[in-house]
Amino acid sequence: MQVSLIRLQCGVNSYDWGKVGQESAAARFASATPSDDFSIESEKPYAELWMGTHTSLPSRDLETKRTLLDLVQDNQALMSQDISKRFGPKLPFLFKVLSIRKALSIQAHPNKSLAEQLHKQDPKNYPDDNHKPEMTIAITKFDGLCGFRPLAEISHFLATVPPLRRLVGESNAKQFEATIQGRETSESESDKAENKQALREAFAALLKSDQDSIESAAKELISSAEKDGNNFAGDGGPSNDGQELADLVIRLNGQFPGDIGLFVLFFLNYIKMAPGEAMFLKADDIHAYLSGDIIECMASSDNVIRAGFTPKFKDVDTLVSTLTYSYAPISEQKMHPVDYPYVTLSAAAYSSNSSSILYDPPIDEFSVVKTELNKANAKATFEPIAGPSIFICTGGEGKIRVGPKVEEVKPGYVFFVGATAECVLESTSEVPFTTFKAFCDLGGKEDADRGRL
Repeated sequence: MQVSLIRLQCGVNSYDWGKVGQESAAARFASATPSDDFSIESEKPYAELWMGTHTSLPSRDLETKRTLLDLVQDNQALMSQDISKRFGPKLPFLFKVLSIRKALSIQAHPNKSLAEQLHKQDPKNYPDDNHKPEMTIAITKFDGLCGFRPLAEISHFLATVPPLRRLVGESNAKQFEATIQGRETSESESDKAENKQALREAFAALLKSDQDSIESAAKELISSAEKDGNNFAGDGGPSNDGQELADLVIRLNGQFPGDIGLFVLFFLNYIKMAPGEAMFLKADDIHAYLSGDIIECMASSDNVIRAGFTPKFKDVDTLVSTLTYSYAPISEQKMHPVDYPYVTLSAAAYSSNSSSILYDPPIDEFSVVKTELNKANAKATFEPIAGPSIFICTGGEGKIRVGPKVEEVKPGYVFFVGATAECVLESTSEVPFTTFKAFCDLGGKEDADRGRL
């Protein structure tokens, strides 16, 4: 008989940017599952909990200790034939919890074609041949940098932040300003192409600044941030508060003194998200996470092209060449979740304003559903879908049932649910029982009705 409900033991990575000890949600969730080789150390940073089949840190069946990758390869019915045929005998997504104490690197993830090329040329620094579009859902307050700002904002900072202009170079700054003048928001394809080229040249010049110039410019920038307050960077520009931007620069300099990232932030949107808010990053989108705890889901890959805020390998030339240089307000990066159509809430759930909402990015590899049951005995019944799922509980307590198998659920518990299995969640506490479900359902992406069995 096929076992379609498997409790997982998931590994956690320790990187310098992770939250320390019990402050890390990634560590607390990892410690919720018994393990002979993991206990939280009070002074150690814990950055990422990984849930999936990626070979760098594969999840395991808690009972048998076999990897989830082994299990789905031995029983392809857990995946579905269509998904195995499309993506191979592994989960097409990697599900994570990130706990961020200090900035992650300024980075982008390569598209599929470039990923294959980079992996072939440099497998040490690019360990996968897959692309890595990703989605971020805040579970605490979060802030980060995401995508290029509207061109008028970049122009504002070039005019009001002298050390930034010096690093970009006067000729590059003037060329950028002249190119975009009067057509910052033009929808003409030729105008957009010329705008992107001007943006690329200015940004490349910044990233390729020599270290002595960067350090000198950073001292001037920090001095201005400390003394100018609300007046910093021309009052912060069209979408930022001067004091907030000054505080951000000072904070990041404390983490990475004299780093080029202090100037890159003037080119990128500064985003803040409350719990439940989300954004989607396509392959080749530039970004940097700065602080907070998040749920993250991505295509199954560990490829990163870095250019700042990191002691790791930087590949500026590749980053400059791979970015799309799309520019837009941060509102265009944020997602707009909708009610999930393939779940039935019980009367108790309806009466307590419980919800099940779908974050559905424009790619095939994954979607995520957040379910919150706000009352004991409230239930959510998920219809069978033509693909696999992974659930994690982030709050409250309850039960999960697939067929005759019922398991207790507490914060940090992680479960794999096989394809074509109906799944029922039930709250057993008055504290909101909150879960996130990552899944792949090709039928649901192509036609809402075909995803239902």
